Amino acid sequence: MRKLLPIFVYFIVATLSAQTQIINRDSEIEKMVSEISASSLEQYVRDLAGFKTRHTLSEKSNNRGILASQNYVLDHFKSFEKEADGRLSSEIDFFTIPADNRRIPTDSQLGNVIATLKGSDPNDDRIFIIMAHIDSRALDVMDAKIDAPGANDDGSGVAAIIELVKIMSKKSYPATIKFVVVSGEEQGLKGAEYLAKKAKAENWNLVATLNNDMIGNSRSSQTDLSDNTRVRIFSEGIPMAETDQMAAIRRYTNSENDSKSRQLARYMKEVGERYVDQIEVKLIYRNDRFLRGGDHTPFAREGFTAIRVCEMNENYYAQHENVREEDGIQYGDLPEFMDFEYMRKITGINLASLAYLATAPSEPQMVGIDVRRLSNTSTLRWDAPKTGKAKGYYVLIRETSESIWTKKIYTEDNTLTIPYSKDNYFFAVQSVGENGHESMAVFPQPITR
Repeated sequence: MRKLLPIFVYFIVATLSAQTQIINRDSEIEKMVSEISASSLEQYVRDLAGFKTRHTLSEKSNNRGILASQNYVLDHFKSFEKEADGRLSSEIDFFTIPADNRRIPTDSQLGNVIATLKGSDPNDDRIFIIMAHIDSRALDVMDAKIDAPGANDDGSGVAAIIELVKIMSKKSYPATIKFVVVSGEEQGLKGAEYLAKKAKAENWNLVATLNNDMIGNSRSSQTDLSDNTRVRIFSEGIPMAETDQMAAIRRYTNSENDSKSRQLARYMKEVGERYVDQIEVKLIYRNDRFLRGGDHTPFAREGFTAIRVCEMNENYYAQHENVREEDGIQYGDLPEFMDFEYMRKITGINLASLAYLATAPSEPQMVGIDVRRLSNTSTLRWDAPKTGKAKGYYVLIRETSESIWTKKIYTEDNTLTIPYSKDNYFFAVQSVGENGHESMAVFPQPITR
């Protein structure tokens, strides 16, 4: 057995024997994307804002506060179960967070609303999470009584989750998808931290976490710039949970821009732009906005692959502000500031990416690049995926100065020699299923013997 050093537009692509492979839209996924409704998203957002506040520590009431809003989400999830043929189950997973002398003044019961769409393949234990946070805040993060409608932050993400469950639960996927609405984000990522630690403790095969936080505003507050054609995806470079062994390989291979989270972000750009028109995914090469964080971060800390989807421009008059009018400016996170067509497109990127990931085979195993002798060509080798059947593979290529993969070479073998020097290019390998869906890419480890 070969030894690996231990540690990870649309193209007409060709093998070196000139066999061509054309990447098309999958008609079923294209149809699901087309079913996303901007008017439905708007209604969900207005309903969520109608609870006045969804502060994590807000009062328990039938029509105001976080518990009422969580029950609203759960009721929607439950209403979709009847069309899911037993695949979908929904709950509020309650847990207790101890006082932290910071943003949780006393021991508090919180809850995450979860809809689980169970995979159809009993041999496929992969799990994919898509999430948003339901809690809201105003200017004072500890004020649990003031109105904090939270239309965009993060009513937009929650609305997208509801719409995705409605559409995606009608279909079957080999892998399991968990649609999660967490609480406690504004109080220190509490709900996400609880779930990430639970996934780690229970040894979930959690392949990817997609966090959607603020995806409904297209206008900047400072410059009056409006842009509903671009969206940001944030991803970590050097993994937060990197071990000494992983760090040594990263330095040896210069793979600081090829973490699993970076591969997920690139994947979502390619697949999302393939299915959603007039939207460009901008890859932001940092874990989150400057000195800020989101619910994907606890998953990254536990060693999971996780990214954040976020609008291109932020309106700070409508973010973490009290609802008021001052000097002719309306403040507060209100539905009136939102662009629901923009939100529809971002929801479509999530749907296409999730559907592809959950129906593709898993990543190829033991992906390696031969470094036993110097050569101007590069030879890559890999083993079949652990779950699902691969009809073939893509070898991905980009120059070292490029941020995304620029060539895809298709082969049905488990080894390929290509006329590209490993000094000047980076490579990765994807599994390709019978349906043409690609797995995430795997960065090769050096083969030393």
